[in-house]
Amino acid sequence: MAVISFEELAERLKPGEPIAGLDLGTKTIGLAMSDLGRRLASPRPVLKRVKFTRDAEVFLAFAQKEKAAAFVIGLPVNMDGSEGPRAQATRAFVRLMGEKTDIPFVYWDERLSTVAATRALLEMDVSRAKRADRVDSAAASFILQGALDRLNLMADR
Repeated sequence: MAVISFEELAERLKPGEPIAGLDLGTKTIGLAMSDLGRRLASPRPVLKRVKFTRDAEVFLAFAQKEKAAAFVIGLPVNMDGSEGPRAQATRAFVRLMGEKTDIPFVYWDERLSTVAATRALLEMDVSRAKRADRVDSAAASFILQGALDRLNLMADR
């Protein structure tokens, strides 16, 4: 199983199942996890990308350790709504991961997530060197928090 809709995710999740957020970069994969109540996203250490096979092993070990029930992955859509090479690379990553795991993926429009994450780190007065290390996980947390907020709005209806 590779990709499901957000509505399918809301239907499938059982109480107490956390979900992971991902910000897929060319050099790193930013990670975040929800709490068991799926109210709050928390950043996790970034994974340095090497090659797909090794990246998949490390990523799936993380998912198993954290007991992730689903992955919300940022889809880097252009400001005009079109998809460029980075969105295609993200879709290819998900397609290949779908062959290695039954954990479903949900795409989340990540426009401006890195900008928002960088701004938040600046507001916290994080140094430039530390910002470079943390921005991908902060972006993953921002992506996941948006998804969690939407899930909670859907549950309140």
